[in-house]
Amino acid sequence: MSNPIYQTVIIGGGFTGLFTALHLSHQHYPRSVILIDKNGRFCFKPLLYEYFSGEMDSMQVTPLFTELLRGSGVIFVQAEVESIDLENRQVHLSSGDCYNYSNLVLAVGSVTGYFDVAGAKESALPFWMQKDAIAIDRHLHKCLEAAIHTTDPKTRRQLLTVAVVGGGPSGVEMAATLADFLPHWYAAMNGNSQEVRVVLINRSEEILKGDINSHLREIAENELQKRTIPIEMILGAKVTAVLPNALEYQRDGQVEILPTYTTIWTAGTATHPLIQNLPIPAEHRDQRGRLQVTPTLQLPDYPEVFAGGDCAVVEENPLPPTAQVAYQQGAAIANNLTATALGDDLKPATVNIRGTLLKLGLHNAAANIFDLLEVTGELGHLIRQGTYLELLPTPVHNFKATAEWINDEILQRYLANGDTEKTAIRAIELVGGAVVGVLAARKLLQMLGDENKSSDKS
Repeated sequence: MSNPIYQTVIIGGGFTGLFTALHLSHQHYPRSVILIDKNGRFCFKPLLYEYFSGEMDSMQVTPLFTELLRGSGVIFVQAEVESIDLENRQVHLSSGDCYNYSNLVLAVGSVTGYFDVAGAKESALPFWMQKDAIAIDRHLHKCLEAAIHTTDPKTRRQLLTVAVVGGGPSGVEMAATLADFLPHWYAAMNGNSQEVRVVLINRSEEILKGDINSHLREIAENELQKRTIPIEMILGAKVTAVLPNALEYQRDGQVEILPTYTTIWTAGTATHPLIQNLPIPAEHRDQRGRLQVTPTLQLPDYPEVFAGGDCAVVEENPLPPTAQVAYQQGAAIANNLTATALGDDLKPATVNIRGTLLKLGLHNAAANIFDLLEVTGELGHLIRQGTYLELLPTPVHNFKATAEWINDEILQRYLANGDTEKTAIRAIELVGGAVVGVLAARKLLQMLGDENKSSDKS
């Protein structure tokens, strides 16, 4: 197919790719922009736990790209990229179509890493996209239904045991969420909620080791024991095999078996195959195979190509694979693309880490604000969701999602049993907390913006 030569192609509609496109639209970028993603919906991954648990709906967490990009001038193409020809500046789709580009943005993120563990890819359940949340939901309901109807205690225990592999933030957040709502599901089926088990298995002796959230370890460990059912932790355990009805691991030189029909895999990520297949030499990759980029987020050998998010690492300045990093890199790439088109100088990307957020169960989270204050419990939950809602793309979607969140999360939750004085007062208190959460988020983003502007002027 024929395309104009002056166009920018963005591969991947995650935080980096989508926000690059939206920032280009706001900057009235003088070249056409094409965003390619195999999925029709953007997935706001930090809030995927809320979608999974029913705390938020699909409109809030997985909006359509066509809705987010309406009126932006960005062309959205739902397709799978088969290969990238860096020499000829072409992107080839599995459909046979081909797009030429003057500039390319690689924002494909990463994929689930199974690390050659036997049976993991076939039998473990990943938690990465909306379809994964739906698959786990269906699987768990089937297990609970089967447990209700079995008279064999051993089989019932196996059906009611859920193993979460990986003690990083994803594993901690998943385990905490499951330990709160699974017992309620089972009790609603007239089952004994105390029979439900959630087991967190981690290779290291510490959860959150080496993660940006590591300073929240003690808080997390305490909160994991305060869920509807306490979470069992098996630490220092190397998972060696995943079977349909069991998990095998090694600990202290011994092989042990955990009987379970449910293994949820959050043990790490791997480099995206598209990135692996690029003709980039090893000296321009990190040890995980990710692309090393310059401070301006360009490939050293192909300056017309920008990369950000989980698939890239800035030379000598690795950053955590978080939403706030990808969000800021998207803005930086857009600024440099506009500078390229106008013939201006490019500027190094400035990323500011302003605290961390960790979900620790239903209506519970830990929020580290500007590395100065740690807030936990329900207020931490409100700040966490308020912060992420402020990051939602496009003002219209942000307003709709925030309005629905305040209504569903607070007003309906506390007024459902009747408009008593006590519940009314509690609802008002929480609306105030929600406003605090949103205002804190806005202040955080304002500070990020002000610092980026200051660095641009220097």
